[in-house]
Amino acid sequence: MTFDVPRLHRPGALLATFALAALSLPACAATILFVGNSFTYGEPAGAAPLVQNYRPNSVTDLNGTRIGGVPALFKAMTVQAGLQYDVRLETTPAIGVDYHYDNKYRTIVKPYDVVLLQTYSTLDASQPGNPDKLTRYAGLLANALRGQNPKVDVRLVSTWSRADQTYKWLGHWHGESIYQMALDVRRGYDAAAAASSVIKGVIPVGEAWNRAIANGVADANPYDGVQTGQVNLWAPDHYHASVYGYYLSALTIFGNVTGRDPRSLGAHDAVARELGIDAATASALQGAAAAQLAAEHGTKPGTSVIVASGGGARRHLPNYFLR
Repeated sequence: MTFDVPRLHRPGALLATFALAALSLPACAATILFVGNSFTYGEPAGAAPLVQNYRPNSVTDLNGTRIGGVPALFKAMTVQAGLQYDVRLETTPAIGVDYHYDNKYRTIVKPYDVVLLQTYSTLDASQPGNPDKLTRYAGLLANALRGQNPKVDVRLVSTWSRADQTYKWLGHWHGESIYQMALDVRRGYDAAAAASSVIKGVIPVGEAWNRAIANGVADANPYDGVQTGQVNLWAPDHYHASVYGYYLSALTIFGNVTGRDPRSLGAHDAVARELGIDAATASALQGAAAAQLAAEHGTKPGTSVIVASGGGARRHLPNYFLR
């Protein structure tokens, strides 16, 4: 069987919008809210080291459960980059954005600068692959958030292929390639973003996973063992992420939100080190995140981006996603 893996080999770099995002941060800390479920907060708790319990004091858990998770990984990366973000999270396991709208509306709908929304891993728990519920409730939340801050930056976080949904015979994507679920999920997120005038884009976490697998950084099938020299992006349940998977997720979010090249963190990144990830693997995962972000929007290799800065002056920014 042949299959298509779009976006995995597209050259290019991030558009000026990413450079502008990096330049337009306010002098005070920008407030960013992560809304999601276990894919956001770092299940399973038994993984070592514990992503779920990573630096919980560095972020604000609006549910009071003292979770760090991917938001805390993102926070640590921004600190290393010299950026100021006030990071908050509102997460509940095994649910979608509809639950947050129905049950956490008053907690979520505040005047934030940036809000990231992530729904159930199959888009809809009862109808895998159906984006209708995501489209409706992400749009409602985005509109409500704009009512609190007309300039709010709402983005959606598109998640990864589940190995259990692909390789187990009862899985919705059984018989497909490991890449396909992430691509289908991305299409659902794209549909939700396109239906809203407020939502500004989709963060391609699942496709960064696809790229890491396609490039040989990560193993494609955890059920038959992990190839020597590769990492397993999944946790032992073949559903959630391992520390490698969550690190790659955080790198992709970091690059998308801040406009910074994930490779700028360096092979000896403190976050990777604290997670027990060796320098070579950290560098490879940073490269996968950077390449996927660059492939999302292409400018000509080697060019610089001209953006307006204070007082109407113009400055050239290097295309930092190219070596």
